[in-house]
Amino acid sequence: MGLNRNIKVVIFTALVSCFVGVSVYAAATPNKLPLTPVHEPEFYGSPSSSIASAVAVPEGVATFMTSGTVPPLLNKDGKTVYERYGNTEKQAEGILLNIEKQLKEQGLSLKDVIYLRVYVTPDAALEGKFDYTGWFNAYAKFFNTKANPVKPARSTVGVAGLVNADWLIEIEAVAAYPKGHNQD
Repeated sequence: MGLNRNIKVVIFTALVSCFVGVSVYAAATPNKLPLTPVHEPEFYGSPSSSIASAVAVPEGVATFMTSGTVPPLLNKDGKTVYERYGNTEKQAEGILLNIEKQLKEQGLSLKDVIYLRVYVTPDAALEGKFDYTGWFNAYAKFFNTKANPVKPARSTVGVAGLVNADWLIEIEAVAAYPKGHNQD
């Protein structure tokens, strides 16, 4: 019984020592890049990239987030997914126009978008491969352009399917209200 108690004391002491050591190290090691307050959303990343690698949002800035937005129906009598909704690029364009409309209703625009999460499904016309190129082409018509130089942070995820088998893409957007926006 004394041996088991001694082992427990040794283990407890080792754990406390590790915790104290880590705590002292963390307290004594400053951030390599000290965080400084930002006054407008700041986009980080390579100037040659079409997306931001990160976005810093000022404290207290209100955000607007869309749910997963899906493509608009183009032709309810269409015989194929492409006739009903279009290919990935066409679907993405329709979604981004819808998101643009949602933003406008909130006093925002695509210039206020700081993050996009995109779900892409396999396209039968491409032998079941994901049409990332179609998505990237649609994105390039709305972001990182002369009219809208914003390059939001973005995740693009290939998924097995969406709620409707005809949908090849679904997009969520996060926008930050400009400085001085009345949040009442």
